Amino acid sequence: MSMKEWFKERFPIDYEKFVEINENIFLKEPIPNHMKKWWYCSGAMPLILFMLQVVTGILLSFYFVPSPEMAFESVRHITEEIRMGFWVRGIHRWGSNLMVIALLLHITRVFFTNAYRKPRELNWIVGVMLFLLTLAFAFTGYSLLNNQLAYWATTVGTNMFKQVPVVGGLLLDFLRGGEDVTANTLTRFFMIHVMFLPLTMFLVIAVHIIILRVHGVSEPEGFPKGHYAFYPHHFFKIIILTLFILSVMSALTVIFPPGLGTPADPAQTPLHIKPEWYFFPSYRFLKLVPLLVGIALTTAFVLGFMFWPFIEPIISKDLKVRTKFSYFVGSLTIVFTVGLTVWEMFFA
Repeated sequence: MSMKEWFKERFPIDYEKFVEINENIFLKEPIPNHMKKWWYCSGAMPLILFMLQVVTGILLSFYFVPSPEMAFESVRHITEEIRMGFWVRGIHRWGSNLMVIALLLHITRVFFTNAYRKPRELNWIVGVMLFLLTLAFAFTGYSLLNNQLAYWATTVGTNMFKQVPVVGGLLLDFLRGGEDVTANTLTRFFMIHVMFLPLTMFLVIAVHIIILRVHGVSEPEGFPKGHYAFYPHHFFKIIILTLFILSVMSALTVIFPPGLGTPADPAQTPLHIKPEWYFFPSYRFLKLVPLLVGIALTTAFVLGFMFWPFIEPIISKDLKVRTKFSYFVGSLTIVFTVGLTVWEMFFA
């Protein structure tokens, strides 16, 4: 008996039907013609980067020790002593930065092509949730290094939860595992980073893809109508994109290798505490207004952004008026975000 026959006898499924289903669902999936343009492949970039983050994160977890005494030393060991450790850590570090950029580009493209409109409102909401989850990944991730920046950024960042009405104290205690940033905080951030967030991310990505498959990709005007099969054209485009992203991250890792800073010292507050660049807009804004007002306005902005597909139709029944107003809001948001980022980066 051949190996194939032996396997089919013990796993009796209709292999021809299985291959046919896979071809119809994946290989022959109809892709609109406008997706031949690289700009419209921006949705694949965050998924590619997320999978690279999962792989490199698993490799790093083999050596990382989530305790105040060993966290910094274990990262130093990975960076300086483990073969190719600096490269894996660099890919993970730059991957988090590029994932934020890729999602911002994807959201911008979707917004300015009005791809959030009926019947795709729910997928827009799911997409914004993915972006917020990515920021949560970034925050919990760089906090694990347990250097001065990580420790004090965690202290300042979690302090903001205390300002949330009613449940602020409970949220702070849950995240820190007590009143102060201690070993419990590092352990909780580690579990959130490697267990809760990845599982949630996989679930939300699955929902995002399912909704996308149900309604199809929004087709912008100005492109010839028609479709082409996912395989081979789009499949190989994703392979090329993956290799390109990996090459860029490798080059960045070699040119700008991941640093270590100085170990966390709760008794010594640094003169200047700054978060990572993707939190600069919120950080600068919260320094300009009273904290409670800033948190309230930031929350209102996030909710308005998330539910924009339902807010836009209320503005006007005229589609052209709504489109112009959306472009104005989107452009103002970009100017405001870039302005605050540059201000905090170069002039603060």
